[in-house]
Amino acid sequence: MSPAPAGTNDSDDVRAAAAGDRRAFQRLYQLHVGRVHGAVYRLAGYDHARAEDLTQDAFIRAWQKLPGFRHESAFGTWLYRLAVNVALMDIRARGADPVSMMDEEDLPDAGSTPFCAAEREELEHAVGKLPPRARAVLVLHDVEGWKHEEISAELGMAVGTSKAQLHRARGLLRKVLGESS
Repeated sequence: MSPAPAGTNDSDDVRAAAAGDRRAFQRLYQLHVGRVHGAVYRLAGYDHARAEDLTQDAFIRAWQKLPGFRHESAFGTWLYRLAVNVALMDIRARGADPVSMMDEEDLPDAGSTPFCAAEREELEHAVGKLPPRARAVLVLHDVEGWKHEEISAELGMAVGTSKAQLHRARGLLRKVLGESS
């Protein structure tokens, strides 16, 4: 499913869902699940099962927190941020080893991501091999468009550390991509 268009007005469904309307929430789910899953999938290191679990966790939390949604931002923005937080909390909870690389057999199959790039498989393998925190910084900054200040606040690190992790992730990515060509 493609991401919700930027101008989508889902405020009626948001209000109805906040009041307990499950069908309205189901419509919101259908509208936003693609973008949420894509972000979580990348942050989860292309682990299908984990991404599915985290996506469902994000929507469960959204349902629980929806009555407190203040409409200060678009629902999609609020939901996306909540989902990214769920994925980042999962990385922290797993005690992610900041220097380990993933094993080859744990990497995704070709064509299993929402990316459209011709070198999708090679790029997925390379990103999947990055240490979890470096991968999180790379995905949040380079793919999702977050600023270092946002990343540092979210991951509990200094802005300089976020920049260093991004530099490290890019270097490791170049090394992994260079080794496979």
